[in-house]
Amino acid sequence: MIVHTDCKNEADDQYALAHHLMTPRFDVRGIVAGHFYKTPRGYREAETARASYDEILKIVDLMGLKDRYPVLLGAEREIPTPESHIDTEGARFIIEEALSDEERPLYIVCQGALTDVASALLMKPEIAGRMKVIWVGGGTYPQGGREANLMMDINAANIVFASEVELWQIPRNVYKMFGVSLAELQLKVRPCGKIGEYLFRQLVEFNMKAAATGGPWPYGEIWGLGDQASIAVLMEDAGKVNYDLIEAPKVRTDMTYEFGTGYRKIRVYRTAEVRLTMEDFFAKLAINFGE
Repeated sequence: MIVHTDCKNEADDQYALAHHLMTPRFDVRGIVAGHFYKTPRGYREAETARASYDEILKIVDLMGLKDRYPVLLGAEREIPTPESHIDTEGARFIIEEALSDEERPLYIVCQGALTDVASALLMKPEIAGRMKVIWVGGGTYPQGGREANLMMDINAANIVFASEVELWQIPRNVYKMFGVSLAELQLKVRPCGKIGEYLFRQLVEFNMKAAATGGPWPYGEIWGLGDQASIAVLMEDAGKVNYDLIEAPKVRTDMTYEFGTGYRKIRVYRTAEVRLTMEDFFAKLAINFGE
């Protein structure tokens, strides 16, 4: 598995990254830092991937896992045209792992823009049959619409949709199911060592800073840990049908879906096991870092 994360974009990627690294069945080979340049959060547009990179290093260090995993820098911004790519450390690492002698399939878990995945597929199209992409992103089916991870790179999404890679898409309506309250996080996360204290504090600080701007989001005492959905679809019972196999769409500039493309079918999830996933996270945090 490779975890691809825009880890400093908001405050939930950090939780999902920690969960991936605490899950024994996940053989994490590396972590790729993604951009969020269209919502730079006070960083310069060309600095957001580096901000994600630095945040990944902080999470890994707080978990006592420093130097355990390679961390690779991804693209600084979106792919400029549907036919172009951006040659990055992250894209090259994806290619290297996909073409390795490992017999098990490679899973790319993407919790942000698809820029580096799309670039890897354009640079080496033959890797499409050697990996699976799990993407937290895209609007609700069938209509689609504005969605944060898709907004970061529509061209990249169209490249991945048009490719032959096996794609598991977790759209907005599904990842929004992963709601928690700040009180729950204070009770179950904050007491769990340096990592638990940091996960809780940075989320509250982000929440308070956003609230001071007077915008409609976030929502006070609740938060959506949407990137946890990437763990949910990999942990669930394989016999449990909670996705549809549909023809991959094309994404229009307004982020709505266009069907009738003739592309191969992809998984589009319609539910996910929220309780099992969140309780698994809380339990692993307590087991590994609780007093």
